[in-house]
Amino acid sequence: MNRRSLLTSALIALVARRLPLPAWTRPAQAQEPAWRHGVSLFGDLKYPPGFKQFDYINADAPKGGAARQIALGTYDNFNVAVAGVKGTLATGIDVIYDTLLAPALDEVSTEYGLLAEAVRYPADFSAASYRLRAEAKWHDDRPVTPEDVIFSFAAFKKYSPQFAAYYRHVVKIEKVGEREIAFTFDGPGNRELPQIVGQLLVLPQHWWEGADKNGAKRDIGATTLEPPLGSGPYRIKEFSPGRNIAYERVKDYWGRDLNVNVGRDNFDELRFEYFRDSTVALEAFKGDTVDWRTENSAKNWATAYDFPAVNEKRVILEEFPINNIGVMQAFAFNIRRPKFQDPRVRRAFNFAFDFEEMNKQIFFGQYTRIASYFEGTELAATGLPSGRELKILETVRDKVPAELFTTPYSNPVGGSPQATRANLREAVRLLKEAGYEVRNERLVNGKTGEPYTVEFLADDPTFERVFLFYKPSLDRLGIGVTVRTIDDAQYENRLRNWDFDIITASWAESLSPGNEQRGYWGSHAADQPGSLNLIGIKNPAVDAMIDQVIFAKSRADLVAATKALDRVLLWNFYVVPQWTYGKVRSARWDRFSRPDPLPKYGMSAFPTVWWWDADKAAKTGGRQ
Repeated sequence: MNRRSLLTSALIALVARRLPLPAWTRPAQAQEPAWRHGVSLFGDLKYPPGFKQFDYINADAPKGGAARQIALGTYDNFNVAVAGVKGTLATGIDVIYDTLLAPALDEVSTEYGLLAEAVRYPADFSAASYRLRAEAKWHDDRPVTPEDVIFSFAAFKKYSPQFAAYYRHVVKIEKVGEREIAFTFDGPGNRELPQIVGQLLVLPQHWWEGADKNGAKRDIGATTLEPPLGSGPYRIKEFSPGRNIAYERVKDYWGRDLNVNVGRDNFDELRFEYFRDSTVALEAFKGDTVDWRTENSAKNWATAYDFPAVNEKRVILEEFPINNIGVMQAFAFNIRRPKFQDPRVRRAFNFAFDFEEMNKQIFFGQYTRIASYFEGTELAATGLPSGRELKILETVRDKVPAELFTTPYSNPVGGSPQATRANLREAVRLLKEAGYEVRNERLVNGKTGEPYTVEFLADDPTFERVFLFYKPSLDRLGIGVTVRTIDDAQYENRLRNWDFDIITASWAESLSPGNEQRGYWGSHAADQPGSLNLIGIKNPAVDAMIDQVIFAKSRADLVAATKALDRVLLWNFYVVPQWTYGKVRSARWDRFSRPDPLPKYGMSAFPTVWWWDADKAAKTGGRQ
């Protein structure tokens, strides 16, 4: 969970309490909890009160230059409150805002004061209060106020299904001092809530409740292309909807000298160039239209970077280890549709997927198969459940497949004609057991005779080759397969309305999962358009495991509960897991420098802690 990463999360559970009496009227044992400069989910904070800077940054990094990056698709909205529900949000828009707290990229699940100079909460985590910095200001020089925090929270909760789920356990928010806001939760024990509330992007109430240059009243519940007022290190400089957007560094940014900001946000301009697909974007990078490219294609990484600028070392290829997240990337079923509701059918799709052959033929052998929703972390379930994890799973034994307790989860293994035939036979068996049969080479419902057909939906043409590689195996089962690629706006609308069969989806998981799991897999989110429960899971065992994760009292409890959740998700076969690499592949024109070493949990941390290097730029032809 990161600063300015609100657009992909889920939140809160909380309890009502009476306002405390003034301190001088209360006995010592009833005093308010102490104010803290930061919060940690488990364990102590690395950085003490009054620390000067994070260890991983260069406090003397020069300011200047530009970082030109790639965005795919299009955009038609600057309003973060309706993101995921209305319009398509401009890439990078969160840089114009600040949050109450900011994360450290060299710690797991810790945050320090940004807009809020301090936070406090009782030992049972049933509430939390934040004290705003007196110097915190909007770009129009008006102060950031408790009213802004209250307004922002209400807007996200009202207009965003993701945040409605994330914040649904906050039962009360109020101003309790000139610069203090108190949040009350609906129950004790949810340790993550003070941090979740701290991640709130704060919006300017006075701006949103005002009028635009034409005198029209603004609407926080609608999309807009009017550049919003912010308080963060950048503001919108210029834009062309669907083509590009540029953010300029705010030279008199109120928080530029804060310890959490020293040495970061060094570029005078952050620019995003939009492309319809990644193939065109790659050519634009080669032509020096953009400076940085993250490469997601194994084929491109193996074959597309043999051009003069690379050979001359003017373009640098580098991989950065992923230490901060686990990932599940998969073919995801929309189980709201009857044809995907039987887990045997979903499992049959996995037996039809020959990852090993695909990896060999189109991925140059670069990938490994994903076998966990928390792949790449200590949170991934392995072997058979035991110890604390087994004890947790015993509470839902009657609600989960019996195999969960007796058989380690594994994906089918292909890669040879013999293995492929065996896997397809097992797929046929599962489909027959689920009530389907083959008639005239077509798979049909044994009772109704309805043909079994599926559509693979994508918004990027580069994924068509993956679907088309998968298609012949499904054809052999008699499944009618169509592949459809549509533009970004259509794709978002279809997902919001659950209008799809199978998509490629990915869920990034932090090292300390929590309340966002309700938004990913919880029953409450399954029918909320725009939620991240794309699959449509409504499973009491999953809900119970999510609660175990959220209310874990120690790191050991959290790890055990997450493994239990992972195992329940895996054994319900909600997805066909795809592949992972474990590193970020990047290509950049050599005109930047960075701290060494980079923060452990920041991946490349570009452009956050990097800076423009004028000497390098002179050699590569870059202009400041």
